[in-house]
Amino acid sequence: MAEPNREAPRAPFFSRKSAFAALVLASLALLLVLYVSGNGGKNTPVDPACLDTARTAARLQPLARGEIAALALASSPRPLPELSFAAPGATARLADFKGRLVLFNLLATWCIPCRLEMPALDRLQAKLGSKDFAVVAVNVDTARLGRPKAFLEAIGAKNLALYTDAQGELLQGLKQTGKVLGLPTTILVGRDGCDLGTLAGPAQWDSRDALALLTAALG
Repeated sequence: MAEPNREAPRAPFFSRKSAFAALVLASLALLLVLYVSGNGGKNTPVDPACLDTARTAARLQPLARGEIAALALASSPRPLPELSFAAPGATARLADFKGRLVLFNLLATWCIPCRLEMPALDRLQAKLGSKDFAVVAVNVDTARLGRPKAFLEAIGAKNLALYTDAQGELLQGLKQTGKVLGLPTTILVGRDGCDLGTLAGPAQWDSRDALALLTAALG
């Protein structure tokens, strides 16, 4: 009489578990190889000119939360390039603000999120603006050049200076460095002129979360 069909013996559970563990280890090894090949197996060193900003960024990490959770603090800060823009009756440079913590904001009047966050930036300048801190909001409209001034008047801004980049050179220069992909973009600049952090998109810059981080950065 023929023997009844028998199932093939199953692999022991520990064998399947070992195979899964080996697969995980192999994946981790591949990631390690890609990491090493991508950056030489070591972290990008901090520019010596930015050591103070690097220490500040590390200290602020726990405070990038809530309303400013999207703020990406720099792990290896770098000096920002030479940036210039128009001020009333003069040409201003970001370097003019060296020695102060700067909230450097790029906006345009046609950008709805930019318009929504501007009152908060004006209130922030009123609260923290000093010899140690400044909000520098640069309007990058390249058409209808009367709009930036009219916009500040329309929102009742009393504390923000009128800075513009009507030629678009500032915006294009920062796009080439990868610092700006869209508007609004805010770059937090350390006292040494190095990039402390970047936030793409709008934020409530006078919120409790933002004030806690900025006050800690100033301290």
